[in-house]
Amino acid sequence: MRSPAVPFLVAVVAFDRVNPFHLSVPCVVFGDSGAFEVVVCAAEPGPLRTRAGFGLTDLAPLSVLRKADAIVVPSWRDVDEPAPGRLLKALREAHARGARIVGLCLGAHVLAQAGLLDGRRATTHWEYAAGMAQRFPTVQVDADVLYVEDGRVLTSAGTAAGLDACLHLVRQHLGAAEANRVARRLVVPPHREGGQAQFIEQPLPRTAGGTRMARLMDSVRRRLGEPHSLDSLAAEARMSRRTFTRHFKALTGTTVQSWLLSERLALSQRLLEETDQPIERIGEMAGFGSTVSLRHHFRRAFGVAPLAWRRSFRAVRQPSRA
Repeated sequence: MRSPAVPFLVAVVAFDRVNPFHLSVPCVVFGDSGAFEVVVCAAEPGPLRTRAGFGLTDLAPLSVLRKADAIVVPSWRDVDEPAPGRLLKALREAHARGARIVGLCLGAHVLAQAGLLDGRRATTHWEYAAGMAQRFPTVQVDADVLYVEDGRVLTSAGTAAGLDACLHLVRQHLGAAEANRVARRLVVPPHREGGQAQFIEQPLPRTAGGTRMARLMDSVRRRLGEPHSLDSLAAEARMSRRTFTRHFKALTGTTVQSWLLSERLALSQRLLEETDQPIERIGEMAGFGSTVSLRHHFRRAFGVAPLAWRRSFRAVRQPSRA
C-alpha cells in the first residue's frame, strides 16, 4: 500500500470549452486533502478556454497520465464529437497499468470511446443516457443512478453527481471520516440516497410533510441500533403507510428498507474505521441484529469483510516506517 507520505496522484483532463464547474469538482474535492496531489493536464494542444470565456494556463502535458494513480475526465464538450485519439490511447494505457479511470457526466462518453466501458455498467447525464446506449451497445447504461463503479472504472451522472463520485473515491482511499470532513467543507451531503430519477421526475418536496420526514430521518440516524420498519416510521411520522411511502420516495428517491440499509452500512464503516468496538457490538450498534447479518450485507455492498475493511483503513492511517 502506498505510504501516506507519497500523495495519490489525480490527473484531471482539461479541454477546450470545458465547463468550469465540471473542471473544478475533482480539483476541489481531491485538493482539499494532503493525501492527494492534483494535476490538471491538457487533452489537446493550443490555448484552451472554458465555456465561460476565460483561458486555462500552466497546464501539465498529457504525458502526466502515464504516472497518475487516478485520471478524471470531468466532462466532454459534445457527445457527437470524437475525443482526441492521443487522449483515448493514454486512457487505455493508464487503465492497462492499473490506474483508476473516472468519467464525470459526459466524460463517460469519452471512456466509452476509449473502449473502457465495454461490457461494464456505466452512467452519464440522464439526458444523454439513451444516446450513449444506442451509440455504444456493449455498455450497460444505467440512467437511474448517481454513479457507478465497475472494476477500476467509475462514471457519474450529470453535474453535481460528480461530487458524489469524487467523494466516493475519497471514502475508499481515506475512509468515511475524511470523506465526511471534505463534504462538510463543501456544504454537501457525504452520500446522497437515490438516483437521477428523483431529479428527473420532480423537485424535492417543500411541504410540511417533507419537513417532518427530514426531521424523522435525522432522528432515525441517531437511533439506528433500534428496530425500524416502514410501519413503525409511518407511525412516528403520524402518516398512513401509503402517504409515508409517497413522501419518503419523493424525498430520497429510494425505499425505506434501502435507505435504512445504506445508513446502517455507513455507520458500520465509521465504527470500523474510528473505534475499537468488536464486530459483534458494531452489528448491534448499527442495527443489523447479528454479526452474520452485518457480514452478509457488508460483503455484498463493499466486496470485503468488515475486518478486512478495518485493516485496510487502519493501514492507510499508519505512518510509514520505511
